[in-house]
Amino acid sequence: MQTVLLSLEKLLKQSTCKLNKMLHHSSTSPFDLEEFVQIRRDIHKNPELGFDEYRTAKLVTEKLIQLGYSVKAGLGKTGVVGSLKRGKSTKSIGLRADMDALPIHEESALEWRSEKNGVMHACGHDGHTATLLAGAKLIAEDLDFDGTVNLIFQPAEEGGGGALRMMEDDLFTLFPCDAVFAMHNMPGLEEGVLAFRDGPMMASSDYASIKIIGIGGHGAMPHVAADPIVAAASIIMGLQTIISRNVDPQQTAVITVGAVHSGQANNVIPASALLELSVRALDPKLRALLEQRIKQLVRAQADSYGVEAQITWTPGYSVLVNSKEQTDFARKVALEKFGLTKVELQTKALSASEDFAFMLERVPGCYFLIGNGDGDSVGACMVHNPQYEFSESIITTGAIFWKALVKEFLK
Repeated sequence: MQTVLLSLEKLLKQSTCKLNKMLHHSSTSPFDLEEFVQIRRDIHKNPELGFDEYRTAKLVTEKLIQLGYSVKAGLGKTGVVGSLKRGKSTKSIGLRADMDALPIHEESALEWRSEKNGVMHACGHDGHTATLLAGAKLIAEDLDFDGTVNLIFQPAEEGGGGALRMMEDDLFTLFPCDAVFAMHNMPGLEEGVLAFRDGPMMASSDYASIKIIGIGGHGAMPHVAADPIVAAASIIMGLQTIISRNVDPQQTAVITVGAVHSGQANNVIPASALLELSVRALDPKLRALLEQRIKQLVRAQADSYGVEAQITWTPGYSVLVNSKEQTDFARKVALEKFGLTKVELQTKALSASEDFAFMLERVPGCYFLIGNGDGDSVGACMVHNPQYEFSESIITTGAIFWKALVKEFLK
């Protein structure tokens, strides 16, 4: 394993060196990739969880000021917005990158591995931040646009709802945007390919906690108890019939029971059981249906076993819906810049969730993917994995696209 990881590090260094040589001779990318690779690795070595991104926010703030942006820090606690205006137009565009890490222990021998035990950038937000900073440099060096670009560096995307917190702190009042865009890396997709989808792109995510209250007793005398474990088992299986019998087969929905807690001994019937659910849908109406049917089924099943069910329902992120107009615009820019072989025009929707959905409920825009690598490449390992690694070469593609998007939108 150690040999494989050291070979991976050598491969990444060779890739970075090769890309720097390419950029040195490229008039379309007049920036030093190595600078932003080092920024990304610095953030990776020092990961911070949601609403704790103080060091990252400071780094972002200092870099934006150096590039000539006016900066507002502290939005949504640790969020940062860099703003740059050219000309006289009131038109404006927002670009978002997320900054937070995950509570995962990194399994890597790379020299820039996380130095914080149990915390790592396992979703590539360090790379998103570095890419938007690289884009900020290209945008700042271009005098040929008319309007305002707002670069939004968001905290706490990983379940913390940092987008909502920034909006509650008047993000779009202080920094009005006619459209907003966000980019996320995607393992399994060819490196540097841009993938777009209009309409529902990411699922909603809701959470349910179900406490089943029975009557404890001796395992040898179940007839004088009310067994919550048997009821829980029936509920778990019954929940899947909602997907198979209440949901249109052409639609996407997921009900996952991720945790079951009950009992301590094989000869004791416990008094209660606890189930923890994750519920996802790609349509707001289906989302509402899932909540209704889950509550009905759980209560009916509990009643049939002579136990009580207490349901706590916690709404999470909304369905992320891309506006057709803004998605068509982003597709057009990508095609003109990179060609059809590097663009997926209508990629498949994902059942994962994203709090950029809340921004899209307020401002029209587009959330799209950039390939992190497929096959045996460095970036093929899926996100939220302790061996995940961001493919640093896509910083170049991402930065060039951010500049092209801004220039076309504000031309």
